[in-house]
Parts: sequence; C-alpha cells; structure tokens
Amino acid sequence: MKIAIGSDHGGFHLKEHVKKYLQAQSVEVLDFGTFTEASVDYPDFAEKVGRAVAAGDPKRGILICGTGIGVSIAANKVHGIRAALCADVFSALMSREHNDANILCLGERTLGFGHAEMIVDTWLHGVFQGGRHAARTEKVMKLDKAR
Repeated sequence: MKIAIGSDHGGFHLKEHVKKYLQAQSVEVLDFGTFTEASVDYPDFAEKVGRAVAAGDPKRGILICGTGIGVSIAANKVHGIRAALCADVFSALMSREHNDANILCLGERTLGFGHAEMIVDTWLHGVFQGGRHAARTEKVMKLDKAR
C-alpha cells in the first residue's frame, strides 16, 4: 500500500508520527511536506497531496493541519478528491464504507497520537461498500464536475 501525506506547520508533529507509524506497518509513504515547524500555508500542501491522489498515484492520502478543517476544505477543491475530516473511529469507517473518501484529514491540536493511530488504521482498512452508496458518491462526483 502507498499513501501520500502532507501537513502545514500546525500538523507537522502529527504528520511525522503518522508517517513513522505507517512505515512501521510497511506502508510506503510519499511525504509532500512540510518538513519543518516554520509557518507555511495549508492550501499548498492540500493541493500537492490532492493532485497526487486525484492522478491515482497513490490512490489515497492523509492531510493534517491544526484542526484538519483547512486542509479538508482545500483538498476538496481539487477535482476528484473526497476528503473527510475525521476526529473519531466511527467517522473514519463511514468515510470509507459510505463515502469512499480518498483523503483522510486530521487535526493535530484536536487529537492525541494514539487516537490518531486508531483513526488511521480504521480508515486504511475500511472498504467502500458500493451499492446504494456508489450511486450517492457518483452524484457527489457530478457536483464536482459541474464546478
């Protein structure tokens, strides 16, 4: 499995933790930055990860900022992205099973490292259920194309 990851300065420490956590599970991680705690703009990293995922290499990504809100909003502006801000395990599961989310957004200032690991695990192993959910996801993607 391959995952794109990115953050701004507000999500830097959690990004580094999640990256190491994934690598320990033999997940290939493509790190799009940031690489320091210096102040940067979250839309830049959301765009980089979003464009990579939208192009299909890799198929999924994780974005982190202080709350997860900014990167979620920015990533969802990239055509083909279904980014989900998840602060709990149930939301992470539903974002995969019902919404086929291709980017998970997290907030460093709202989550502990252990909780973030549980959310990441749930999201990574969640499987899109298709069926009635596929029809709804197709409607969402039609909205995306209409912009």
